[in-house]
Amino acid sequence: MKIYTKTGDKGKTSLVYGQRVEKNHVRVEAYGTCDEANSMIGLAISFLLKEEFPKKEVLLNSFNNIQTILFHVGAELATPTGKEVKWKLTEEHIKSLEDEMDELDATLPPLKTFILPGGSSAGAALHSARTIVRRAERSTVSLSEEVSPNVLSYLNRLSDYLFITARYVNHQLKKEEPVLKPEV
Repeated sequence: MKIYTKTGDKGKTSLVYGQRVEKNHVRVEAYGTCDEANSMIGLAISFLLKEEFPKKEVLLNSFNNIQTILFHVGAELATPTGKEVKWKLTEEHIKSLEDEMDELDATLPPLKTFILPGGSSAGAALHSARTIVRRAERSTVSLSEEVSPNVLSYLNRLSDYLFITARYVNHQLKKEEPVLKPEV
């Protein structure tokens, strides 16, 4: 099977169920940004595979679950209004992120100032993934009446989760978090 179809050569793509839309349609922007975030999480994972720290495998498993969920979130965003979504994001998915965040945050020193994205390569990639998820969330807001409210909640929580995991990874790898200087 060839990967290219040439059907998008004129700036259109298909949603789930075959409806054709412009490639800059808000749905395409929303699910494309989820795909971008998923790729950045994959980059963070590739950095983490080279590191050793307690509970690394647990964190990698969580990221694998998140990547799978993000793929399904993208499919939901690519499903036109009024069509059946085959996989549904649940409140349990959101609660799972909250529980993991609480557990990880309890191991971190409290924040006393704003931090800048950075630290380790994995930490920086997770911060980047966080900002991409925020962009996906902003794109999804334009569709908010047409998608499950769980999608917006999940994206919101996921960006928080990625912030906490970036801090956690930097802490585990003993990489200092860059702090915001009061003046430059």
